[in-house]
Amino acid sequence: MVKHVILWKLKDEYDSEKKEEIKAGIKEGLEGLAGKIPGLLEIKVNTNGLSSSNADVMLDSSFESEEALQAYAIHPEHVAVADSKVRPYTAQRTCLDYVV
Repeated sequence: MVKHVILWKLKDEYDSEKKEEIKAGIKEGLEGLAGKIPGLLEIKVNTNGLSSSNADVMLDSSFESEEALQAYAIHPEHVAVADSKVRPYTAQRTCLDYVV
């Protein structure tokens, strides 16, 4: 099994109300991919970080294999969510993929 963990920092230009709206959209979009992409075992998005956090959103997902993760990266449904709900609003992305 492969874990795929991403931390995003939202752009500073958004006020707190807009950031909450954006985070909800990211969560809904990414968690909505469950059951739609072969090899995707689990997908969770956390948007409730403590004030000590320096990231706004965390994706925690699990895949059957590294090949399944690579297929997810280019899957049309994932790309659509990333292009409409994530990339336009994020300033920074940090990723860690590892074998469990």
